[in-house]
Amino acid sequence: MTGSVSEALAAFRADPRAAAWLALPFFANRRADAIAAEVDGAVARGAHVLPPPEKVFASLVLTPLEAVKVVILGQDPYPTPGDAHGLAFSYAGTRRLPASLRTILAEMAEDLSVPMPRRGDLTRWAEQGVLLLNTALTVEAGRSGAHLRLGWSELVDEAVVAVSGTQKAAVFMLWGAKARERAALVDRDRHLVIEAGHPSPLNRQRDFRGSRPFSRANAWLAARGIAPIDWRLD
Repeated sequence: MTGSVSEALAAFRADPRAAAWLALPFFANRRADAIAAEVDGAVARGAHVLPPPEKVFASLVLTPLEAVKVVILGQDPYPTPGDAHGLAFSYAGTRRLPASLRTILAEMAEDLSVPMPRRGDLTRWAEQGVLLLNTALTVEAGRSGAHLRLGWSELVDEAVVAVSGTQKAAVFMLWGAKARERAALVDRDRHLVIEAGHPSPLNRQRDFRGSRPFSRANAWLAARGIAPIDWRLD
């Protein structure tokens, strides 16, 4: 881990793409600073925190508030070094795709009749306006969920409210119980909410496959004069 999360937060504040996000109470009231300091404290005590500090705020940098067309919420970064790079579900590793991401991409390929992607880096989605935001922006190596109670979730709630309140039309893809709890924060008169089960193989109800969120989102955006997302990765 190079640098610190506090330094990454300072760099985020200096990035012009972050301007609208910085108006959120999470940043304006310095809650972000307290969490960054707590994470840095864990590192000082020997924890291996992921992703690298410069990637912690990648989802917000790559997808400014004013550019958001689609919101996809994840839980926390992959706990294996080298896998996570700041975008929910996105995978920068070189091994087999994680199970949930493999399910997502298989659904996308079937839904849109395109080839199954060979890689899992979702940066291309983020650059087109897909906010890939985790409930926790950090995790400890080998300890999935380790930072879920640090307070990062406040950012997620505020981001959902901000997108709902500022964007003319956006699609919220809420997968799994935790994400679906945030449906109440969305103005359904202006936005489309697509709910489904979690893509994880641990989801016994198997109610993600066949939900066709990608074609539904694109059709809805196009009907409102908004350029659809090119979901292909290869």
